Order: sequence, then C-alpha cells, then structure tokens
Amino acid sequence: MLTKAKQTPGQFEDQSEVGQVSRSGSFDYDITQQVYTIAGAGADTWGTQDAFHFVWKRIKRNFIVTMRAKFIGAGANIHRKLGWMARSSLKANSAYVSTSIQGNGLVSLQFRREAGGPTEEVRSALTNADVIELERKDNTYSMSVARYGEPFVPSYVNEINLGEDIYVGLFVCSHEEDSIEKAMFQDVRIVQPVKEGFQRGRDPFGSVLELLEIKSGHRRIIYSAENVFEAPNWTRDGKALIFNRDGRLYRFELATRKVSLIDTGKVVRNNNDHVLSFDGSSLAISSHSRSDGHSRVYTVPVQGGQPKIITPKGPSYLHGWSPDGKFLVYTGERNGQYDIYRIPVEGGEEEQLTNTPGLDDGPEYIPNGRYIYFNSVRSGGMQIWRMRPDGSGQEQLTNDEYNNWFPHISPDGKWVVFISYLVGEVEPSDHPAAKRVYLRLMPFDGGNPKVLAYLYGGQGTMNVPSWSPDGSQLAFVSNTVPCK
Repeated sequence: MLTKAKQTPGQFEDQSEVGQVSRSGSFDYDITQQVYTIAGAGADTWGTQDAFHFVWKRIKRNFIVTMRAKFIGAGANIHRKLGWMARSSLKANSAYVSTSIQGNGLVSLQFRREAGGPTEEVRSALTNADVIELERKDNTYSMSVARYGEPFVPSYVNEINLGEDIYVGLFVCSHEEDSIEKAMFQDVRIVQPVKEGFQRGRDPFGSVLELLEIKSGHRRIIYSAENVFEAPNWTRDGKALIFNRDGRLYRFELATRKVSLIDTGKVVRNNNDHVLSFDGSSLAISSHSRSDGHSRVYTVPVQGGQPKIITPKGPSYLHGWSPDGKFLVYTGERNGQYDIYRIPVEGGEEEQLTNTPGLDDGPEYIPNGRYIYFNSVRSGGMQIWRMRPDGSGQEQLTNDEYNNWFPHISPDGKWVVFISYLVGEVEPSDHPAAKRVYLRLMPFDGGNPKVLAYLYGGQGTMNVPSWSPDGSQLAFVSNTVPCK
C-alpha cells in the first residue's frame, strides 16, 4: 500500500506511507529552528518488504546526507527505527540502503540488493549514535555515525545498484503495526558533491551560510547562493557578517538578510583572507594584483573606501590583526618558502616569525595578545601550533590523524575552533573546498578536540575569525552542487 500526504516543506518533496501501514504517519517542520518532527508506524524495515513512514526527495547521481536525530518518548518497542534511506522505488519490496538506528541503540547499515530480495546488514561497532550520514559514490554506499562531539565511525557496502534517480529521505518505523513513534531530526543537510576534476570558477557550485550554536551544536542555514562566496567575518557589534564573492566584499545584515557591497575602490580582486580590527573600525584584506597575480595586504575603513597597501611584497595572505591595533600577521611566500610574517599596520619592514621547511599558515592573535596561533605542516600532517608574538616559544597543540587548518580563538580567549579534513580527503599542505570536514573545538592550551559540526566544505568555510562577539555562535560556509 502506498498513500501520499500533502506536499512537505523544508528540503524534501513529499511524504509517503510505504508498505502495509494501518496508522498514518505525520510530518512537521519548524521553519525557524529548521527542525523536522516525523511520526510513523509500520511493522518493520526488514525481510523482503517494508512498512514505514518516509519523507523524501528524488536525487540523481551521488549525494551526502547528514543529520542529528533522536526518538521522542520512551517508545513501545525497543526495535523502533529511524534514519536515512535511499530506495529505487516507493514499493514495499524495493531495493534500498538505510542507516538504521534502533531504539535500543543498535546501529546498522541495512540493504536489499534487488526488489523482493532478502534484507542484509552491516552492524556498526558504535551504539547509541545520534549523528548519521549516508553517502553514495556510484554503487558504493557508506554510513558514518557518531555520538555528537565525537568522530565518525564508518561502514560500507559495495555493488548496490539502486538506479540513477532514486528516492532519498528520512524514515521512522515503529516496529509495531498499530502504534506510532515520533523522532526529531535537526541539522539536516542534503549535499550533492562535486564531480572529479571539478573547478569552482567553471563548474556549478553552491555556497551555504550557516550559524552554529556552540552550546547545543544546533545549526541554521541563513543564506545560500548558486555561486562561490566565502569566509564570513562577524562584525564587532554582532549585527552583520562580511564575506567575499567574485573578488568583492559584501556585508550581510543578520536582521534583514540583505546583502550590500562594501566599496574597496580599485582593489577588486579580494580573496577570502579578510580581518576586522579589534575595535571594529577597519578591515585588513588580501587582494591579488593585476600586474603579477600575487596577493598583497591592504587596510580599508569598515564602511569602505580606497584601500591602503601595507605589504609591497607578494604573495602575502592576511590572517590576523593584533589586539592593540599595531600589527598585521600574514603568510608570505619568500624565495619559494611559505612562512609567517608580521608588519606594522601603517606599513614598513616585515618581520619573519617562522622559518621551517613546509607551509606555515593561518596566523591569528588571541584577544590578550600573548600568543599567535597558526597551522603548520612541519611535523608531517597539518597541525595546530602557537607561538609568542615575536615568534619565540613555538609549540604544537594537536597531533592526530586529521589535517587541521585555520585556528580561531574565542572572544574570551578560552577556546580555539578549527577545520579538520577527514582522513584521506587531502594532502597535508592542501586545503580545497568541497571536502568532508569537521569543525572542532579545543581548549586554548590544547586537549582532546570536540566535533562541533560534520559538513562538506573546506576552503572558504572558515578562513577568517568567525566567532560572534559574545562567543555563543560561529558563522561558516558549507558547500554543495546545486540540486536540479
């Protein structure tokens, strides 16, 4: 039996009862909090046919779908299920792949290879997961699950052919034909990854501006566009974000969601390295010269104007402004080597702060000015380091399997947030866009990082200081290919 309900809002197209379901499920979407509540009955998703409530959309080709979820209430059956599901059709016996999270905490990647065939599963070593991701790469499906704050634990299944244009969505199954179970789904993201050989300036590409609450980890989408914009900087009054797009800088008003151009005179090849002074009156920016293509550092009033060049030498990629307003710090390539430099904000002689083989990047002062944090590949992988403002006392703060980039210090100076590329995604010295990454949070003196967000992004996600002035939120950009 297949019954269809009213058209659904949010990121999905429709909802359906799949299989023999005696009680109709329901769907609710909180547009402000961007949270989905789904109720469903159904005897099971197992054997040769299924019965459950399904909220879905059609997706062609590859995808990555992620969410956080939990059941509402104690439940009538410990085997009730929720998760992502990809199906060839809405028939009860359809071939499918699902991430099955049961009420008793069991987590498994379930699949039926052909219509009417038996259901198989790969059980995860992790139980009681609440972050669930399903990824399709052609005929390979992978499930990545985590308890929020922890890294993913992956499972895989190969040679599953569901077709090109399939049904993908969220499901709830009560495991009791005559009872209803409810679940809440938040941070729901539906991503179509880029193709092999992708180029951002040539191929279709979408950017999504998000806010993340540090305390809860809850994420909200506040703006999106079918082109490249990057690196949101929070203004000191908390009213706006500044990001770059097509070589220009823009101000995004949080109250009205309006976007306006910031005048930077003739300097119109700006990249994603822009920083506000600690008093909020000025911007320091990096922009590529028309003559040699090299990036150089400029300053300009926050309301706009003709920028003043600070670093005649290039390439120079800005990253930090000292709290006393006297210095800028940046990554510069000199004689084929990338190191960290500082320079007086009015210009003058630059001072080299690092001098080790490999890339040093992303320097940023902490609010009290005692340290500059940065990322360096000198130990093999890209890791987070810090040093004194004069370059002395360089010490490594992370030492793990991830490649970690762009440390940003909280306004109270107690925490550092940074981007971590997942294992196998990139070479240590590379930080492209459109990759699977974490945003991670760590005490400013080091320690075990906590995962704040699981997303598809990288270059342009969080290149610049992105904390809200009160330290309660982060702004960042995630990526996707626009779904057609």
